[in-house]
Amino acid sequence: MQQGRWKWFGTHRLTGLGLAGLALLLLVSVAAVQFLASILFYDAIDRQTIRGDHARRVAELLVVSDRLYQRDPSATAQTMTTRHLETHISTQPAITRSGSNHDVTEIARQIVEWEPSLGGRELFLDAAHKQGGGRDLVGSMQLAHGQWLNFRSPDISSGWPVAFRATMMTLLISLLSIVIAMLALQRLTRPLRQLSAAMDAFEHGQALRIEEDGPADLRELARSFNSMQARISGLESDQAKSWEAISHDLRTPLSRLQMASGFVEENDIARIVSSSAGEMEALLNSLQSFLRAQHLASEAEELDLAELIRTLPAFDHASVHLEAPDDTHVKSYRDPLALALNPLIENALQYGDSAEIHLLKGENGWEITISDHGPGLPEDCFTKVLDPFFRVDEARARNTPGFGLGIPTAHRLLERFGGSLHFANQAGGGLVVRVKVPLAE
Repeated sequence: MQQGRWKWFGTHRLTGLGLAGLALLLLVSVAAVQFLASILFYDAIDRQTIRGDHARRVAELLVVSDRLYQRDPSATAQTMTTRHLETHISTQPAITRSGSNHDVTEIARQIVEWEPSLGGRELFLDAAHKQGGGRDLVGSMQLAHGQWLNFRSPDISSGWPVAFRATMMTLLISLLSIVIAMLALQRLTRPLRQLSAAMDAFEHGQALRIEEDGPADLRELARSFNSMQARISGLESDQAKSWEAISHDLRTPLSRLQMASGFVEENDIARIVSSSAGEMEALLNSLQSFLRAQHLASEAEELDLAELIRTLPAFDHASVHLEAPDDTHVKSYRDPLALALNPLIENALQYGDSAEIHLLKGENGWEITISDHGPGLPEDCFTKVLDPFFRVDEARARNTPGFGLGIPTAHRLLERFGGSLHFANQAGGGLVVRVKVPLAE
């Protein structure tokens, strides 16, 4: 179980990065592996170069020292000592046997490769630690007359400057490649980000056409999405308009029925016929508003939110109170906002006997809250009430005209134009509806 949870957590974190993030992660991983491999490669080259340098230097020293000793033994040590080599001659070897260190073994092998004549000589090599860290190559070679040439070649463990510069160059190139790749990925995945944003907007009822640019396959994908979006939007619009036309045509027989009820002599029958015809007309009005919300078009304009609310039909009620700052001007969509707010205020009046409206301006724009003192709404119905034809229990029973389309109509209108709708219950009872005002960009 623990393993499964960690597997899900790792997969979830990776999929949350997005395509560009995953590609960048892959690129960084490849760059890291390449950089690590370069370090190991340069370190191996560094060690091999250092061993070869010491082997060549010591081989030349030994051959020249041997020849010089045969001519002038007293001048050999002083002549052969340099800042890279320290030599002295004694009757005893400073090193009595060769060390088993890998570097020492390789240097000894390369010395013989450089100077094959040294292959049969008494030659001992080893590595000696020095103060301050590091190691020196020390050795002893037998000369004529029982004498020994003892020598020290410093810093067989020091790094090769060229290797360090090459490592730094690799690091800089890797970083530069990552930056260039990030910019390229940013540009290449822009159509995908636009497509994601367009799909999210389309899900909320907004048609957002994306640019058909980028690589050929992404252009084709954008073209297909735009075509699909246009077809679906057209079908929804045609369907909504068809139902609107049907509801409009049904009003004619309903009007006749309502007029005919006035000629019925029986008052009870006339009242039933007139009431039923009025209720059916109210249902058709509600349905027509809901269908209109699916394809309503509106241009952004400068408007006064407080003044807009005061002109709503539902505001013409003694139990509606509005609190707003002095300046409530904003650039928004008049008709969608009015059609969304009116049924929300009507619901507050119907189920809470009053409606308190507050206009608040925050960091993210304007918010309109509509509060009532009714029974509230169960929290598990906050989402369900956004669905068409949904009814709660007796607290929200059907005792008014309409059949549960006011809140869904408001929800669809607000989402289509960039707003939102949220619910909350008050501590003292009642429902609070929060409307985020859609703002034009």
